[in-house]
Amino acid sequence: MSLPGTLERKYPEVGKQWGWFWLFPSGYLSIDPRSNTVRRHHLHPATLQRAFRRAAKEAGITKPATVHTLRHSFATHLLEDGYDLRTVQELLGHKHINTTMVYTHVARKNILGVKSPLD
Repeated sequence: MSLPGTLERKYPEVGKQWGWFWLFPSGYLSIDPRSNTVRRHHLHPATLQRAFRRAAKEAGITKPATVHTLRHSFATHLLEDGYDLRTVQELLGHKHINTTMVYTHVARKNILGVKSPLD
């Protein structure tokens, strides 16, 4: 499998991994004009986004939603379920904990019922 641009140089083995090969494959085969190799490329992000918006509309969801909303919901639910911030950081692939902390403002406050010893 060939990767676009410089990804193949930066991650030489990623094109052979399951996630890259099978995640959101295109429904059509195409011919690579550089090598004449028949390949199955991936869905364009806009195609996935259109399908998501259509599904949300058909489900009666009126709030604006994007595919990124799923990622945001995933992180928020993990925090609400008591997962620690470092675990969520690792699952989301964030380099810096401050990036992950953006999700903490959405999580319901004090869901575990923690009480201050001063109360």
